[in-house]
Amino acid sequence: MIETTEDIPTRAGAMETFIVRPERGAPAPAVLMLMDAPGIREELRNMARRLAATGYCVLLPNLYYRAGRDTLFGPGVMIEGDPERARMRAIRTKMTIPPVMEDVADMIGFLDRAGIAAQGPIGVHGYCMSGPYALAAAARYPGRIAAAASFYGTWLVSDAEESPHLTFARGRAELYIACAEHDDLAPLPMVEELRRHFEAAGAPGEIEIHAGVHHGFAFPSRWCYDRDAAERHWERLIALYRRRLSAA
Repeated sequence: MIETTEDIPTRAGAMETFIVRPERGAPAPAVLMLMDAPGIREELRNMARRLAATGYCVLLPNLYYRAGRDTLFGPGVMIEGDPERARMRAIRTKMTIPPVMEDVADMIGFLDRAGIAAQGPIGVHGYCMSGPYALAAAARYPGRIAAAASFYGTWLVSDAEESPHLTFARGRAELYIACAEHDDLAPLPMVEELRRHFEAAGAPGEIEIHAGVHHGFAFPSRWCYDRDAAERHWERLIALYRRRLSAA
């Protein structure tokens, strides 16, 4: 595997991005992997490596880069009342969809210039806070993003500009939306409202509720990690990308 960490130029500054791709063969299709609220950590890099090993050039950007290069957090980020969690929340609460859509455009531009990935359709998936970002990106860039997935995305129906439930009719990408049965940030009534918008728009893809699991079930270091659901998440994601990104 080829691993690098690069500063991708954006209209807001330099966005530190972990990039991992296969060592052999033709350039692989590109995938944007968007982080959850606790931010960039080795757990996410390992997940990017696993995906890249199946035949993709994976970009994992630090979406908190506007707040500075020290936006990496210690283990306390997962503990209520810990200073690290408070520091993360101060940044997270300022995040909105439109600036991240600019970042997606700048990553696409970087890929077109760098020549490290196959030209053509791109995939994007996001966890937690980035679930809405991935779905919004599919609607914003229908000419490039052919597949998008959200895993326990938060507040998928909201009054936010470009909230996913408002954008389904605008995209052409195949969508996969995975929700946890137990999730205070995307409770089941919200998921059913999302499903109504999804079906009314005739959006391609599916919404799946993973029974018996909690928000964060795919993260190996999280208390709620569920091996079966996590492996199902990989199965669904890789199958989606193979259908839509022409990976070998």
